[in-house]
Amino acid sequence: MQLTQLGNKLGILLKNNKETVSIAESSSGGLISAALLSIPGASSYFVGGGIIYTQEARRELLNLPKEIATMRAATEEYAALVAQAIQKKMNTTWGLSESGASGPSDNRYGDDAGHVCVAVSGPVKKSVTFETSSNSREENSFE
Repeated sequence: MQLTQLGNKLGILLKNNKETVSIAESSSGGLISAALLSIPGASSYFVGGGIIYTQEARRELLNLPKEIATMRAATEEYAALVAQAIQKKMNTTWGLSESGASGPSDNRYGDDAGHVCVAVSGPVKKSVTFETSSNSREENSFE
């Protein structure tokens, strides 16, 4: 399913439930935010977020303590901590975080291209790892 289709479904749910979301992205480079913002009325649910691509961004944008800012990314534990941090920082119903390796090569941690960890923090806390088995940056970012 395309990101814009997912963004539309999520946007409708958030609007109908009068809930808000903040996003901390990494390997998707802002595409999740773009998908959510492409929906008319996005300002009713999208509060903000950022592309948290480096340890410096973790420290500066999320004010994460050193032990979290320097931990290995692209894990469910890391994604969950960042989702919680962005939710708290932006004071939203939901925080969403993503970290992985979009490709075409492995990331610095040795995760294969197509490896991504996603987490949500809010009324429900959940993290999950996906493996696409693709080294196509475009496929991994847009699909």
